[in-house]
Amino acid sequence: MFPTRGSFQGSRGASFAQILTKNLPAKSEPAESFKPLSSTSTSNGPSKNFKHGYVGKKVPTQTLINRYREGVLDAVSLLHQLAQTLQFHLELKETVTTGNIPGFYFAFCVVIDGVEYKTGMGNTKKEARLKASELAMQDLLPTLESLNYVIPEASDVPPPLPVREEPSIPDIHPCRSIHERKNSVNLQIPNAVRDQLTKLMNSHPEFSACAGTTAAFIIQTSSGCEVVAFGTGNFNTKESALSSGRIVHDSHAVVTARRSLMRFLYRHLLMFFSKTANLTEKSIFQQNNSSSLLSLKSGITLHLYVNQLPKGAAQIPSKLRLNPLSISAWQVNNEISLHLSVEGKVFSVFSSAFDHSASKVVSMSTTDKLTQWQVLGYQGALLSHFIEPIYVQSILIGDSGCTNIHGMEVSVSQRVEGITSQLPMFYCMVRPHISLVPSVATNSSNSGQLTYGINWSEGDSSLEVVDGLEGKTVEESPFKSGSALASRLCKAAMLHRFKLVAKEAQRQDLLAKSSYREAKKMAKPYQEAKNVLRAYLLQQGFGSWLDKLSVSDNFSM
Repeated sequence: MFPTRGSFQGSRGASFAQILTKNLPAKSEPAESFKPLSSTSTSNGPSKNFKHGYVGKKVPTQTLINRYREGVLDAVSLLHQLAQTLQFHLELKETVTTGNIPGFYFAFCVVIDGVEYKTGMGNTKKEARLKASELAMQDLLPTLESLNYVIPEASDVPPPLPVREEPSIPDIHPCRSIHERKNSVNLQIPNAVRDQLTKLMNSHPEFSACAGTTAAFIIQTSSGCEVVAFGTGNFNTKESALSSGRIVHDSHAVVTARRSLMRFLYRHLLMFFSKTANLTEKSIFQQNNSSSLLSLKSGITLHLYVNQLPKGAAQIPSKLRLNPLSISAWQVNNEISLHLSVEGKVFSVFSSAFDHSASKVVSMSTTDKLTQWQVLGYQGALLSHFIEPIYVQSILIGDSGCTNIHGMEVSVSQRVEGITSQLPMFYCMVRPHISLVPSVATNSSNSGQLTYGINWSEGDSSLEVVDGLEGKTVEESPFKSGSALASRLCKAAMLHRFKLVAKEAQRQDLLAKSSYREAKKMAKPYQEAKNVLRAYLLQQGFGSWLDKLSVSDNFSM
């Protein structure tokens, strides 16, 4: 279903395509003299002692790629030569010090015109730089080859004028071509969401009113877009936190869709660790040679669609400009701060209108959770035992009443700008491409179902309907896990899947931990990244992250 390789079309790929178009040198430009790469060069990042580290002569891009594939050039040298030929800013940045993780390791990531790529690690800095460059090239090669940019080699004699047909639109306007491709993707995703929503609602029209607030995760490969997780809803439970792990406390659409995504990831982990080669091949995961963790196969990117602007800081006024710890920032902290959600309403963490002593279930706002996931990944603590952080490359907002996404850009990206260097290995702040797209139409509402939400993930035979205020599956839900009406999205269900994967992966260390809380605490890099994020947000003046009562995690299976 998902190929091992394909064209990279996420936000990093799009950014690189734009870099190519923007910086493409004129074909008549004379070649520079052939010279070794200076060890003191700073314009293109660290560069000393690199094998084949020569730049200067502008070689056709495809020739460079062929040399790389043949082993003549290593990934570091290839990136430096591409930076010289295509004129983009290249940096190999150290992302973590050896004090942040056990053992003597170094970690670097490639940064191209401010866009960060995956982190590579090694026992030496040279080895870590090489691994980071190889990971970046996995993402960049499909873009380079699909755009087919060729810079002619310089010659003492001008080449003869070629005989050619009328130029195509991409030849005349490469920027327009890339823009149209991006717009095409922005149409593909809402269309895919609409098709999946229609399919689910046609099967169960009695729950059509549940789709008022919708979110979906979409996997994109070279063959197209596929909805893999779906969620609707707009409430927190009114029930108090229990230690059984069988109550869903937050049923907002994005949270529901994200937990459905986690079920999808567990399913593909079981496929990867199965003894059946056919299932392993169909899994979206591959073994990462630099660590014991799995990663998404090359060419697979993840996207998020929401049909409403998320509650919280995403809805700040468009005129606001972020300047943390300044007087103006403190004056508008109710808008840019972290927000709390309770029974469908949101309050700034600085607000005096919220009664903190009330015995109600409180969670962070959907916007704040998106901010967190773009740093920690959407996989959560338990899945991080098996896989690298998984990030969303774009967030598409299909809200017909929304005309400005400045608040989303500020809250999801700018509030945590600069945090990457403080994070442990594999973690970084991924800035998603945020854009407005056509709305997915929903049917008329039924007041009796306003608190209901549905969830579904790829592979499910039927949808599940959960009452957001109760935190449990409703009696008339097409899918019910048992008489207790515990949702398949509850923590207990997630712990059950975690243990299934740990067993298939032969991770006795994880199976020895019986409680949900213990299993989460064992994910030390994830917990470290979480602590760094919350300390960073507090330091920047956005307030304290809600410290939930740990009683809800103290259960075993």
